[in-house]
Amino acid sequence: MVIGAISTSALILDIIFIAIILVWLGSYLFGRWRRNKYATVIDEEDFQKGMHKAQVLDVRPKNQFDRGHILGARSMPLTFLRQQMGELRPDLPVYLYDEGMTLSTQAAAYLGKRGFNKVYILKDGYAKWSGKTKKAKYAD
Repeated sequence: MVIGAISTSALILDIIFIAIILVWLGSYLFGRWRRNKYATVIDEEDFQKGMHKAQVLDVRPKNQFDRGHILGARSMPLTFLRQQMGELRPDLPVYLYDEGMTLSTQAAAYLGKRGFNKVYILKDGYAKWSGKTKKAKYAD
């Protein structure tokens, strides 16, 4: 009886582990699909070349933007994108970034569904940015 209980417990744990892996993989693939459908991922060099003719949006929360951001970027947290849509021009390219690419992917999907077709995401986000930045003059 004890051996049967142990193998049943192990089987349940294996099933849970496999389910978690499948959910994670599905989430990753869905995010990648959304990113490819609504935006083009560009490296830092291309981002820097085109950002002077684009609307550069930092979609991280405001407190992260205030700690430091790409020089010339405008703070437009993902949570406020809907309210600030009127400030954006659909005829100009939109360059998005966040700490990685998760929030940018969500913003790109939102913009793409609303007619923005020139949307670009900074590959690896602000975390890997080595270009010019504006840092806060104060510490939190």
